[in-house]
Amino acid sequence: MAAQHDAPLETLFLPFAAGNLRWPQGPVLFLRARDGWPLREHAASDQLVCEQSFRPFAAALERSGWQVRDEAQVQGDATRYAAVLVLPPRQRDEARALFARAVALLAPGGIVVACQSNNEGARSGESDLQQLAGLGGKLTKNHCRAYWTAPADGSHDEALRKRWAALDAPRTIVDGRFHSRPGVFAWDRIDPASALLVEQLPADLAGHGADLGAGWGYLSAEVLARCPKVSALDLYEAEARALALARTNLAAAGERAKLGFRWHDVTAGIEGRYDFVVSNPPFHTPAREDRPDIGQRFIAVAAQALRPGGKLFMVANRHLPYEQILNDSFGKVHVAAERDGFKVIVGTRGGRA
Repeated sequence: MAAQHDAPLETLFLPFAAGNLRWPQGPVLFLRARDGWPLREHAASDQLVCEQSFRPFAAALERSGWQVRDEAQVQGDATRYAAVLVLPPRQRDEARALFARAVALLAPGGIVVACQSNNEGARSGESDLQQLAGLGGKLTKNHCRAYWTAPADGSHDEALRKRWAALDAPRTIVDGRFHSRPGVFAWDRIDPASALLVEQLPADLAGHGADLGAGWGYLSAEVLARCPKVSALDLYEAEARALALARTNLAAAGERAKLGFRWHDVTAGIEGRYDFVVSNPPFHTPAREDRPDIGQRFIAVAAQALRPGGKLFMVANRHLPYEQILNDSFGKVHVAAERDGFKVIVGTRGGRA
């Protein structure tokens, strides 16, 4: 479900509502799209193409009848757009690459319109778009900043656009062991919480397992490397950009175990029965809002998906309020390790979920 008050989304459409810009007649592309009443107030379903790689947001757009495509589909289409709307991410290289794509996808006379909250890089985003293509105007409201280009006439900095377009390309990390890209969680390193969890994985894990919130695949790769009796592993990940990396990172491991890659919102529940689950669950939204209820839901879903006697191995920040849901969901719970503000928790499912 879309948030009731999405300040960046509302402010993105302010230039149109206030009369600073006219809503275009031609096709419109919305990068990192989110659903909400401002979108429904201005756009027509046959005019708008939405690109969204985060499954909960994509699902909300689909439920409202919008056309949702992934990055490859948009890039493979020859359509050029009268306007490209952008909700840039906080990570600057990722945002710059998004601006580069937006400018490249404009039709002559088209404009890029972007918006960020002030504490999510709005000033930097405005400066970057101005550097790339010039600034046509800006408005501030709701602790956010909306800004846009002048109509495209080919005068943007094409050399800069090409450099920025490559900023979020996949590249190797951790001495070449893995592939990653800016913007995904812990994109350029092994997350210390996940590393702590890996240290506690028993070598005799066996059977069919699941990785909830798999990211670019580090936990799954370590499970398969350390636990030879694991015969199958399903990776559940809401961010399609991360899941694509996991496919690459686990390509060789697929020769010895059956792998499933699920672009899925774990909080919506999962199907299947598993012998074990590993998880480093998220505890905030893509906008960095603290949401411990997401981790709590991961725990409940894991318990429902485990066979009797199956185990959950999870890591969490020490302060997060997970004890109640763990005790309610599992027959036995214990803390296996603590370090640097993190805790590894093992829950064993009893005879009933």
